[in-house]
Amino acid sequence: MQFGRWIRHVAASHWRTRLLFPKSTLDAVERAIAAAERTHAGEIRFAIETSLPPLQVVNEVSPRARALEVFTQLKVWDTEENNGVLIYVQLADRDVEIVADRGLAKRVGQPEWEAVCKVMEEHFRAGRYEAGALAGVDAVGTLLARHFPTQGHPGASPSRNQLPDRPTLL
Repeated sequence: MQFGRWIRHVAASHWRTRLLFPKSTLDAVERAIAAAERTHAGEIRFAIETSLPPLQVVNEVSPRARALEVFTQLKVWDTEENNGVLIYVQLADRDVEIVADRGLAKRVGQPEWEAVCKVMEEHFRAGRYEAGALAGVDAVGTLLARHFPTQGHPGASPSRNQLPDRPTLL
């Protein structure tokens, strides 16, 4: 176990998460997701987690492994065309993970997802949390529009929303 990581998780506070992602930012992200989803047939979920429970830190659960758990918990996999995407922000580890369902994962390579994460993390390091979140939603929306456009896509309807657009605070 990394002692520094354990300290970051234990010391992390939910009030700081609310400071970094106030209601106005959550509203802006929700609007951005709704706007992006009008351009494609996919679904975007955005989750922010302050820290992991101490037992998960002791067991060295990685941000990626936790993102996969959250992907399942939020049922991002439960879309008609298996094209849901989770943007997971883990504040204590200062990490962003993107998990795409199998319908999209086979079309978009890991380097493209990592590039989106990097842009978001750069904004976050500079204290621009809203800008980073919006940049991530925009980039994911662009990838979804490329591979699952609403025009000419069987069953696609820009008004059909299968998952909530509101960011989730875990």
